Amino acid sequence: PDFWPAIRLCRAVLELVMGRLLKIELPYPPSSNVYWRNFRGHVVKSQAARDYQTEVGLILNTSGIEQIDGDVIVKAWVYRPRKVGDLDNRLKVLFDAMQGHAYKNDSQIVEIHAYRRDDKKRPRVEIELERMPSA
Repeated sequence: PDFWPAIRLCRAVLELVMGRLLKIELPYPPSSNVYWRNFRGHVVKSQAARDYQTEVGLILNTSGIEQIDGDVIVKAWVYRPRKVGDLDNRLKVLFDAMQGHAYKNDSQIVEIHAYRRDDKKRPRVEIELERMPSA
């Protein structure tokens, strides 16, 4: 790929507030429209999807993040490089890439707040993850 995860690590921001709130900046994800490919009759993840998952995994693993157990609330600000594309097509790829790092499984996500913004100079995703308070 044309990027190297170590470069992105410099821009990753990690903040843990009162043991419940996690903020991190991640690279802009590929669209779910290019996430899956048909290869010799089998549906497989595309190279773009595998590269993105690797990059996000490296950022999260080296940031000292601990997996959240239990229910998770997600807020995501998606800064796209062009005024094109659906917000929801980016979220699925993002949530899959964070699986096994920020949380065990994206089925732990019980609430999502997503916002689309534009920033052609620095496309990215700013994420806040919050452990759902116990009842």
